[in-house]
Amino acid sequence: IELDPVNVLSTEDHLEHTLAIERRRIRLGYEQFFQNLMQESSMEGDYYSFEEEDAVSTDLTHVQSIELVQPSHANHHGNTFGGQIMAWMETVASISASRLCRSYPILKSVNMFKFWGPSVVGDRLVFNAIVNNTFQNSVEVGVRVEAYNCEEWIKDQARHINSAFLIFNAVNDKGELLNFPRIKP
Repeated sequence: IELDPVNVLSTEDHLEHTLAIERRRIRLGYEQFFQNLMQESSMEGDYYSFEEEDAVSTDLTHVQSIELVQPSHANHHGNTFGGQIMAWMETVASISASRLCRSYPILKSVNMFKFWGPSVVGDRLVFNAIVNNTFQNSVEVGVRVEAYNCEEWIKDQARHINSAFLIFNAVNDKGELLNFPRIKP
């Protein structure tokens, strides 16, 4: 479907339109940066060594959750609410992050959240989360969501519908930021 161009009527409309263009430019820049990073890391092979004694294996942070999309999770067309998927993603990512901080992680930001395709009532959504990296006071958790209808479930043919990177902090009883351990991918 080809959409009609936007008619900018007021100064406020012009500002919103300009900001939307800038947000799109930044989003596309992130995608290109991420693709370049993935290509570089695959070319480097085993250049980096993660054999530190105190590093925690990311295998310990893997979390999988399965949700059944019910009518209360969907709009009048039967498509799953995006906010519902985001809430489930935040839950599974929070559990993954908590395995490192031994506390309740606090969501700081969500990056590169993408809707790759729809899901509908009756689909089973499989959420996979794992810690990608830790920084001194924050942790990045990657979440991938795959959807299956009944036939796809039997054939093990997933539809990749969402991905995101969630950044968490954790604080102690005094409100001070906790340090995260180094990880070994």
